[in-house]
Amino acid sequence: MIKRTKASISKCILHKVGNKFNSTKNAFSEDAIDFDEASYDLMLPYLLRPFGAVSESYRFNHHSNIDLNEINSYATQLLSDDSQFVDISKHIVTHLFEQSNSAQIKTGDVIVCMFHDIQYEDYSTDAIGIFKIENKANFFQTFLENNSYDIFVQKGIQTKKVDKGCLILNAADGEGKIVLSVDNNNYDAQYWIKSFLNVKFPDDSNQHTKNYIEMCRDFSKDVVQPNFGGQEHTSFLSKTVDFFKENEIVNIESFKEEVFEDEQHKTLFEDYKKDFETDHNVLIRNQFDVSELVLKKQKQKIKTEIKLDTNIQIKLDVDAPDASAEYLERGFDDIKKMHYYKVYFNEEA
Repeated sequence: MIKRTKASISKCILHKVGNKFNSTKNAFSEDAIDFDEASYDLMLPYLLRPFGAVSESYRFNHHSNIDLNEINSYATQLLSDDSQFVDISKHIVTHLFEQSNSAQIKTGDVIVCMFHDIQYEDYSTDAIGIFKIENKANFFQTFLENNSYDIFVQKGIQTKKVDKGCLILNAADGEGKIVLSVDNNNYDAQYWIKSFLNVKFPDDSNQHTKNYIEMCRDFSKDVVQPNFGGQEHTSFLSKTVDFFKENEIVNIESFKEEVFEDEQHKTLFEDYKKDFETDHNVLIRNQFDVSELVLKKQKQKIKTEIKLDTNIQIKLDVDAPDASAEYLERGFDDIKKMHYYKVYFNEEA
């Protein structure tokens, strides 16, 4: 998450990237963009706004030597000396072109920028920004001819959001430079994250929180709901969120003791944890600090609905872990030969 209050652009250039699978070629600019005031005032927030809500960061990756990661190398050069800005920006686009390993990868405009005074956490830093605009929108342009106004259609860049973008901060920790990324067209997410940037999640509280909540969500869907029903499914998710809200540090043993009443559930959870680590190639820590930003983001992805085959849905509040047990009863009607839920309430909201 960044703040752009004092941020500025010192250099910015636009190129075109093609796709080698459909014989479209790159087209390069020879000079940086010379903004007028109106264009600059629109471009700066357009490029940086998406990163204001990004809570997760990445670090560069390489199978043998991190210095051989292409984007890491180009960013390092630019952050230390921007005299070769135009040439290095071309290398970045060429590298992006080489990762177009499918005819489905879209061509588009590529913007490379040098930013200054971006606020990240509690300090200001410079950054390299790389953005790919894949989708253009039609808009009407008006003109005056023979004392009458007319219109024609042009195609241009929407100013609401970028399709793909990354910020490489001039800041690092023990795992390397901090990289932020957004992708609003994630049909080809591996192309941008894995192939082009070649980044991975760091070993920090953000990633541990994300891994654990994703595991709990999948466990509830794959194990709890099929075996114990929708009420238990939503109750487990609510208790999980409540545990993360009430504890700054998650300890897996404390989590199991507080969330599960049945020893069988604890065993099922432990077995699922091992499979989840193997299937997703992640390590679920036995103890870690909770990231409130990630918790907030992950909570939005949790669905606490009981969907019935009678076209009725019961939606439970994920922030009220005791509501399901206290105000919702599940039973079986011997006359209708159907299951039912009984809901208690004082008045309709």
